[in-house]
Amino acid sequence: MEVAKAAFPFFLDGLQVTLYIFIIAVIAGFLIGLIVALMRLSPLKILNGIAIIYIDVIRGTPFIVQLFFIYFGLNSLEWLSMDRMYAGILTVAINAGAYFAEIIRAGIQSIDKGQTEAARSLGMTGRQTMVQIILPQAFRRMLPTITNQSIISLKDTSLLSIIGIADLTQQGQVQQATTFEPFIVWSVVGLMYFVIIYLLSMLAKFLERRFTLR
Repeated sequence: MEVAKAAFPFFLDGLQVTLYIFIIAVIAGFLIGLIVALMRLSPLKILNGIAIIYIDVIRGTPFIVQLFFIYFGLNSLEWLSMDRMYAGILTVAINAGAYFAEIIRAGIQSIDKGQTEAARSLGMTGRQTMVQIILPQAFRRMLPTITNQSIISLKDTSLLSIIGIADLTQQGQVQQATTFEPFIVWSVVGLMYFVIIYLLSMLAKFLERRFTLR
């Protein structure tokens, strides 16, 4: 217990970094996913093709390879310099964006086309129909899947310790090397991840119930 108590402030520092990266990356990833999903549904073949390539490449390569490509590969270019925090956030966002894109696309396509036709017959533009009619309904259906992908992205942040980001996982590595108590250290780290993920799941269930009652 003394080991865990002494290391706890360092774990809290690491948790703050993890949550900072997670929140920014998931919001950015969702926005990327929304744009890519709309491109995927676009009648323009070039936009559709770009979206398909992006989704296939990201979903077809390991997260760790994407991280190394962005941090080491892109940073090897003379005209580009990217710090590790930005590279980590960008990697998580790009990775999540590909999965969010497919989730959003499926959610939009699950809405009856008759609603689009009815909205257009009332004089609503395509943009108004999408924003006011389609997306709100689709989001309710997508919420459980969005939550699952967000949890996966949160877990993916643990791999960012490989490039030296002082997140919760790296703090665990440091404390293990300092205290020589891997069982206690990783038990605390695992418990902290579990609590955050559990709270995220509870929040998603609460929101899902609220949307269902409307």
